[in-house]
Amino acid sequence: RRRGKKSLTATQQRKKEHLELCLDARTVVPPYGTGLDRYSFLHNALPEVDIDEIDLSTSFLGKPLKAPLLISSMTGGFDLARKVNRNLAFAAQELGLAMGVGSQRVALEEKSVADSFEVRDLAPAILLLANLGAVQLNYGYGIEQCRQAVQMIQADGLILHLNVLQEAVQPEGNRNFRGLAAKIGDVCRQLEVPVVAKEVGSGISGAVALRLKRAGVRAIDVAGRGGTSWYAVEAERAARRGKPVDLTFADWGIPTEEALVQVKEATPDLEIVASGGIRSGLDIAKAIALGANIAAVALSLLAASAAAWISPRPSPWGRISPPSHSRFWRRLWNRLKR
Repeated sequence: RRRGKKSLTATQQRKKEHLELCLDARTVVPPYGTGLDRYSFLHNALPEVDIDEIDLSTSFLGKPLKAPLLISSMTGGFDLARKVNRNLAFAAQELGLAMGVGSQRVALEEKSVADSFEVRDLAPAILLLANLGAVQLNYGYGIEQCRQAVQMIQADGLILHLNVLQEAVQPEGNRNFRGLAAKIGDVCRQLEVPVVAKEVGSGISGAVALRLKRAGVRAIDVAGRGGTSWYAVEAERAARRGKPVDLTFADWGIPTEEALVQVKEATPDLEIVASGGIRSGLDIAKAIALGANIAAVALSLLAASAAAWISPRPSPWGRISPPSHSRFWRRLWNRLKR
């Protein structure tokens, strides 16, 4: 459905700026790593396995996946975001992957942009996760808004993302995180679908994971330091407005590897998503060896999904044509479509 041209709301403009900045990875990916490079696998010269018979399938939140991969929450709320979400959803359906959408707060505030999140028509069978900021539970949101987000996209679960560092530096940020654990618990008890707690790039510690488990979350996405830095994103937004931000906290956070180890040790019975700087299948394998059930990627797929198009004519890639420079995308597609 095409909408007439009109000015963007403040929230839509912020989401648009976020996407544009993330398309330039040099701006938002800091030089420090995930910690996964500290590990290597012991080579087995006599593996007693037929490589062509290796099965990547698994399950997450009770739904089957053809590979242990979640296309992580990215965007929504404006025209390019709609294209990104629909291309990602089509690929998720074709490959049997899970997918989360970006924060739906913008669509709860501006109903006309809900279609930028709606992808069930393209992906009827995937594990699809709705998404809201947990901090909004301190700003008028409750179980009703959580249900609306889930119903909007016919989701199988709800991500409540934790982004205290981003909110602290964001000019429009919501900075009251007091009492959120109890409110997350209220949502977990009342919502009809499972809740996933997710950081956005600063990592989750073992102690916080325990509090989230007690609140009732079904899974934790550690989203550690080493991938996209939302502090860097917000600092760049501020700089473009002539309001430079102190970069003291640019390297703040728990590296992905450390967060994963802590969360696994503290909550071994929860399902765990490894994200934050996951750039290859080898990163995913390392994360699973360290205790993750699945991994999640965003930046590796963003440029491809923004530039790709869905075509009615079949191609070697099916009906979606990612650009050739997306090596992660192409390798994944070739592996799962064999």
